[in-house]
Amino acid sequence: MNRRLFLTGMALCAGGFGLLKSVMSMAMEWPKALFELESEPDVVKALFGDAPVAESGGVSIKAPLQAENGAVVPIKVTTTLADAESISIVVEKNPAPFITSVNLQPGASGGLYSARIKMGQTSKVAAYVKAGDKVHMAAQEIKVTVGGCGG
Repeated sequence: MNRRLFLTGMALCAGGFGLLKSVMSMAMEWPKALFELESEPDVVKALFGDAPVAESGGVSIKAPLQAENGAVVPIKVTTTLADAESISIVVEKNPAPFITSVNLQPGASGGLYSARIKMGQTSKVAAYVKAGDKVHMAAQEIKVTVGGCGG
């Protein structure tokens, strides 16, 4: 029997018996309210409430110092914090500062999140990591140029 046909048949059977969740049931609800906030402090408050925020060596950002195309800026956030729960990225001068947030696997030691983000102009990019009842943060200024001409 063809392996692809076998796997397709197994997936259909598992779905029919309710053993597989639908994609829609696994997806989180769209955080529309976060995208409507207009300042970084408002986003941080909405995400983490009154939890204290402090710069931390346990969070690092790897991103270009200068991005020639603000529509596609690669960024990688890593954390060595053992009890990290989530990683969130905020761009200070974007019209909608909230960019993305991801929840980490409970009990994992550390975390990594990589994405390509959109930036409207040169701005501070901040990564927030929730660990326990504290929020750890790292930030980096990224200069956005238009066609390599400065901005």
